[in-house]
Amino acid sequence: MIDFLAQDATGLAADVASGQVTPGELLDAALAKVAALNPALNAVVLLQETAARSAIAAGLPRGPFRGLPFLLKDLGCEAVDYPSHNGSRLFADTVYKANSAIYDRMASTGVVTFGRTTSPESGIGAATESAVYGGPTRNPWHLDHTSGGSSGGAGAAVAAGIVPFAHGSDGGGSVRIPASSCGLFGFKPTRARLPDGPYSGEGWAGMSIDGFLTRSVRDTARMLDACSGPDLGAPYSAPTLLKSHADAISRPPRRLRVAICDTTFTGTPIHPEVAEAVRATGRLLENLGHLVTPALPDADVPMMMRAWTDIVAMGTALSVRNGLKGRPLTDDLVEGVSRGATAYAETLSPLRYLEAVGEIHAFGRQMAAAFSAYDILLSATLAEPPAKVGRFSHDTADYLGYRIGPQGVFAYSPFCAIFNASGQPAASIPLGQSAGGLPIGIHLAAPYGNDEELVALCAELELAQPWAARRPTHVA
Repeated sequence: MIDFLAQDATGLAADVASGQVTPGELLDAALAKVAALNPALNAVVLLQETAARSAIAAGLPRGPFRGLPFLLKDLGCEAVDYPSHNGSRLFADTVYKANSAIYDRMASTGVVTFGRTTSPESGIGAATESAVYGGPTRNPWHLDHTSGGSSGGAGAAVAAGIVPFAHGSDGGGSVRIPASSCGLFGFKPTRARLPDGPYSGEGWAGMSIDGFLTRSVRDTARMLDACSGPDLGAPYSAPTLLKSHADAISRPPRRLRVAICDTTFTGTPIHPEVAEAVRATGRLLENLGHLVTPALPDADVPMMMRAWTDIVAMGTALSVRNGLKGRPLTDDLVEGVSRGATAYAETLSPLRYLEAVGEIHAFGRQMAAAFSAYDILLSATLAEPPAKVGRFSHDTADYLGYRIGPQGVFAYSPFCAIFNASGQPAASIPLGQSAGGLPIGIHLAAPYGNDEELVALCAELELAQPWAARRPTHVA
């Protein structure tokens, strides 16, 4: 059987181009892996084998990933041939009349999409345990642990070798959290680098953006190059790239000023194994010739986290209201956290949305000023190794406690949402591993618009400390 863990998507695409393997054979292999692995993982849903085979028969675009099996996150990424539950019983079996811009751009690379991957309801969780899928999504490295969220199904599917790479999205770490949890590479581009339309003007006040879960930096770079740029009528766009992400990784970056933080950005200690992984990466960067110094960003993180929480609550409430279409909000349609977010949003002043957006923008200026003293901010991706399944269940209706309580998502993931708010590019790279064998992601962030320099640094670290040979060991 074809082994999707043996090489990355770029390597497999070369095999297709040379005739060593056909798109049909790769699709057969992916479907066989779904049958073998998905019962334990619960990561892949809404299979559309007929649409995939029809695409192959019609002739695939001759893009950089022609013939490779691919999965869409089951949240957003609207596509005519791929119905969606959007992670919720409220939106189960939604069909679309037109494709989203991001889907069309991914399709232009020649990928063979054959289904979707699980996500938590409303995309507001750090774990993927949505009721519409009948149970939690589990981590291929240890089935008792979460694969992360909200692109948790994508992370599990790629880490397990069901597909060589997959689509995700990131509004508060939803690509980087699964990347950290599953031992993958996850990159959040600068705000508006990728298109949102036509179904959305902007996601969560511009904080949400699409992305990819990959096993190599070059796979992400090539997919970003294929998908970057605003869609027709976009309200704003990212700064123009100097050349391309692929060009940037073709050579090492300049020697950079790296600020290292082995605590949270407010100075709170994190899990000792995770902190040591951060320090080890700092030493690696020093050995590569970069200047590494301790620092905390001078920015109002608590203000940002509350503003993020309020914006997402209001976005969730709007989505729930639109989905209900006049029906009562009941437990069988909407899960606890989303009900709690909706109830909380209804307590907020109508003026709070614009106030919260203003706070997010002020925070972005604070973070931009912080980066005047350094080029890269190095931290952990998560404050501890991947959580156990059930810890971030959506059963609770205490939305504020779930997000910003002492045991909430922001305590577990205090780094990622910072850069959704600031709009800066950020990445999680799989450089660490816990004593229990669980992946530990290392987080790197750069100034607004400096995507190319950040991805080049990630590629340099990948070359210095390769991770491709690591394989999950707890898949039945």
